[in-house]
Amino acid sequence: MRKSNRAAAGAAAWQAVYEGARPGRPSVWERAGSVPRMMGARMRGRYTGLSSSRLLLFIAALLYIVSPIDLVPELFIPLLGVADDAFVAVWLVSGLMNETERFLEWERTGVPHGDGQEYVQGHVVD
Repeated sequence: MRKSNRAAAGAAAWQAVYEGARPGRPSVWERAGSVPRMMGARMRGRYTGLSSSRLLLFIAALLYIVSPIDLVPELFIPLLGVADDAFVAVWLVSGLMNETERFLEWERTGVPHGDGQEYVQGHVVD
């Protein structure tokens, strides 16, 4: 990614982080530190709150941001070329903000944070 793209994507991602770090919620540093633990727990099968498809989307977004190949190159359409990188960065950061909050709740209580329903991990027995 070109330097100007990184700056634009970084600024947009920082805005998403700033909006997500409200009082009473986990700090940005706490969330960032939980990402490796979340990935490890997910890979070992202990944490099921992060779906495989969502995990693959996060990895694809990260690869897109660090890749020198752009879907919309800045050379042809400068404004859109920066916007696509910024959009992916904002989506990735806001998605990770949500996922890490759920993961930290799971670490504290053992119950995934979500829509108010409680989930019991296991299999349905007839």
